Amino acid sequence: MTDERQTRGVPPEYANSLMFPVGEPNSAYAQYFTGHSWLAPLTNEQVPTANVTFEPGCINHWHKHNATSGGGQILICVGGRGYAQIEGQDPIEMTPGTVVNIPANTKHWHGAAPGSWFSHLALAVPGENTSNEWLEPVDEAEYAQLK
Repeated sequence: MTDERQTRGVPPEYANSLMFPVGEPNSAYAQYFTGHSWLAPLTNEQVPTANVTFEPGCINHWHKHNATSGGGQILICVGGRGYAQIEGQDPIEMTPGTVVNIPANTKHWHGAAPGSWFSHLALAVPGENTSNEWLEPVDEAEYAQLK
């Protein structure tokens, strides 16, 4: 049984529904998120992978995973409900099992739906000269239109 201390502020009933750990508060990247998130690195080997948990209404800013070759990101929803959006495309609703492929050098955001906790695995696709580029926050009025 997980208690509130072990889940670091995530409701135990939600944390216990996940097959991956919640991790620690994502303080290193907090400036790029609207709300609180938690980060649980799972592996840094061939394909670096982490479980990221978002409180209801928490999303990250627009950003890119840059690479000169290869690279990008794969998101796999493992709990709750959220969204991912590539610039110029409609938001994709993510529920457990949804997979979203983000090509390298593509502006996008992802995070929880309003009123729902959300967790996804974030897989960093290996590439050449990879880097993350954090951009502006998502427009609050556009996000507010999501259900």
